[in-house]
Amino acid sequence: QVQLVESGGGLVQTGGSLRLSCAASGTIFSIRAMNWYRQAPGKQREWVAVITSGGSTNYADSVKGRFTISRDNAKNTMYLQMNSLKPEDTAVYYCNAVAAGISLGDYWGQGTQVTVSS
Repeated sequence: QVQLVESGGGLVQTGGSLRLSCAASGTIFSIRAMNWYRQAPGKQREWVAVITSGGSTNYADSVKGRFTISRDNAKNTMYLQMNSLKPEDTAVYYCNAVAAGISLGDYWGQGTQVTVSS
């Protein structure tokens, strides 16, 4: 099993920055990729960014060039640095881990609210 805990959300003005964190625990060795998703009020959850166990990254077009996904293996923590924030970035942000082997499955954190004021 993998447990995920997000932190770092909050209220920021348009153009501001926030850094989200996702601390992982449990069978971390089984994680093959970690993602950030977000869900705005009244909308479906959408994928934001991914970082694989090999360190490859990819981003949704809507955040490319503004958001950066990274990880600190020593701290078992993934980050999402969000710059040049826009009101349309307002959402609950969720951390996701895709695991293989004995912990096969998708794991989710509880979410952290990001609100960008205009």
